[in-house]
Amino acid sequence: MSSGKKVLAASDGFRIESNLMTPIDETELLHGLGKRVKLLRARRGMTRRVLAGEADVSERHLANLESGTGNVSILVLAQVAQALDCPLAELLGDETTSSPEWLSIRRLLHGREPCEIERALRSLGELFGGPHGHMTGTRANRIAFIGLRGAGKSTLGQMVAAKLGFPFVELRAEITRLAGCAPVEIQALYGSNAYRRYERQALEESLQGHQACVIATAGGLVGDTSTFDFLLNNCLTIWLQATPEDHFARVLAQGDMRQLPGNRNGVDDIRLTLESRVGFYAKADLTFNTSGKSLNEAFDGLMALLRSHTSLAEAV
Repeated sequence: MSSGKKVLAASDGFRIESNLMTPIDETELLHGLGKRVKLLRARRGMTRRVLAGEADVSERHLANLESGTGNVSILVLAQVAQALDCPLAELLGDETTSSPEWLSIRRLLHGREPCEIERALRSLGELFGGPHGHMTGTRANRIAFIGLRGAGKSTLGQMVAAKLGFPFVELRAEITRLAGCAPVEIQALYGSNAYRRYERQALEESLQGHQACVIATAGGLVGDTSTFDFLLNNCLTIWLQATPEDHFARVLAQGDMRQLPGNRNGVDDIRLTLESRVGFYAKADLTFNTSGKSLNEAFDGLMALLRSHTSLAEAV
């Protein structure tokens, strides 16, 4: 038809027409879906084998899905979404479809500059008491380090805590204490969702027990947005940055081989994980890059950053 339209129905004297649908680009759709699965998995710190086990699909099937070559059924996608603890709509690329209000908010924010989105988030935080609302005295005295493994959260965290005279909290150690076994065993025995529940409980109890402290979080804490928002709302957060190469070298030096089987593609794996989490890490109040610095240089630079933060100027 030269008009570019087709008749859908004709009854009672009415002609209902619609523009011809644009053909679906299956390759683009499947590759986009695969990338979202990989990013969500990396954000939560799950290996492909762990996700395959929790979703009850074969690891090969999941690999095909992530590579964009697997034309999977909606039921398999539902299982993967459940294992990732996210709505199916988010897996498909649109999490804001649950209500007319969400759609209105999405339309309002669509196309805005990042600085405008950040301003909107701060306004909502002040309205509802969410992350990045007004800094309270208690929040300013609870310093939480976030970032990937090998950034220096534990080492620098202990040094900062000693300098300030604050208790130091290693969140992974608190999780182990609560569960009676190490985080890797929690995930192997009970799954990643159980681990996230222990992580939230450990954070809540640590904050309840300390009006002032320094906390080293696990790198994947940002994978649970509810717990991450709770952290942002109750702590002064500092993102310790480093290059993927430095992260990898430090992890190997520590003898930590998690998610680095045979060291194959180790830097690429870390780069993907960082890509999946960078938007979340960037929500921290402060950032500090530890690459290219000795331990003492990193500590001195971090303390200088804290001194420049007005709410801590007297304490540091």
